[in-house]
Amino acid sequence: MTLKTNSIGINKKPKDTKVVVAMSGGVDSSTVAGMMKKEGYKVIGVTLKLYDDSKEISKSKQCCAGQDIMDAKRVAQKLDIEHKIFYFQNKFKEKVVDNFVESYLKGETPIPCVQCNKTVKFNDLFEESKNLKADALITGHYVKSVTNKKNTDMYMAIDENRDQSYFLFNTTREQLNYLRFPLGNMLKSETREIAKKLELNVANKPDSQDICFVPNGNYKSVIEKLRPDSFKKGNIKNTNGKVIGVHDGIVNFTIGQRKGIKVAAGEPLYVIDIDPEKNEILVGQKKELIKSFISLRDLNLLSEKNDFNKEIHVKVRSTGKLIKAKVELNNGFANVNLYQDEYGISPGQACVFYKKNKDGYKVLGGGWIKK
Repeated sequence: MTLKTNSIGINKKPKDTKVVVAMSGGVDSSTVAGMMKKEGYKVIGVTLKLYDDSKEISKSKQCCAGQDIMDAKRVAQKLDIEHKIFYFQNKFKEKVVDNFVESYLKGETPIPCVQCNKTVKFNDLFEESKNLKADALITGHYVKSVTNKKNTDMYMAIDENRDQSYFLFNTTREQLNYLRFPLGNMLKSETREIAKKLELNVANKPDSQDICFVPNGNYKSVIEKLRPDSFKKGNIKNTNGKVIGVHDGIVNFTIGQRKGIKVAAGEPLYVIDIDPEKNEILVGQKKELIKSFISLRDLNLLSEKNDFNKEIHVKVRSTGKLIKAKVELNNGFANVNLYQDEYGISPGQACVFYKKNKDGYKVLGGGWIKK
């Protein structure tokens, strides 16, 4: 007798299916753990301790802080599921925090959440889940996963305001086939309603807002602590090459920035470019931020190359809109021609590829913006 696939696309009864749920202590991952438990799966909740707390950090609205670990533990007790804490501070410091600082020193604008998902969460946690002999690793990310014949594809969530597919473009095919995202077909309001029905202590907990290791959004304080030599004065130039001011360190600036330039001019000035080798900031008018061509490095492809033969859509920032584009692939690199002009595209950010089909916007992969 052939078993029907269960709700996560595996040919087993839920009671015979072991799943690891990544529990950050927030409402989303806690609700997922509750959903899996209610459906009869064998659930192991796993919480990652990623950095050493300070009084300053514990007060900010972040994930993976000390309070969140306690919240995850209480949810696990409420649901009567096994709960483990993995101590990944050293891995997180090396693979995420150091990378974040180095990216700013190169004049880039990093996305540490992508790096965290790629390394600590979907690599190290992936391996730990395999060691626990789990059939799947489940998270509370708002992305859709569509499984067909043991092959799982990633799609934008139906709740476009919550969609997190941009942050997961670097997931490997092997990881994607093992991952499941139950919240992809739900609205955030529905998630909170389920949490309330399950009587979870985090049902009304606010969403995390900051990068977990950046207290109150002040990324400069992190760089100053780890690399105090980074704040070197240099020239601010206009697009004609004229020196019009002095800055206190390129790490204080990002492409497209308007506030904090501290140069008097007859019109608003924006950061157009950052030159780490010359330690210079280039400023100009907003129209000079318009780009229609992007060069990408370190591609991660989740789809066949023939999917790129026709027009696709791309996102060049997490909060950005979908833009029609033509993508030319070339041995781990890509050239992207945008069919709509876009402002303030920055090296260090990601460009993620999408293609629409009957299930929604499928993630084809993406790459890091080089120039």
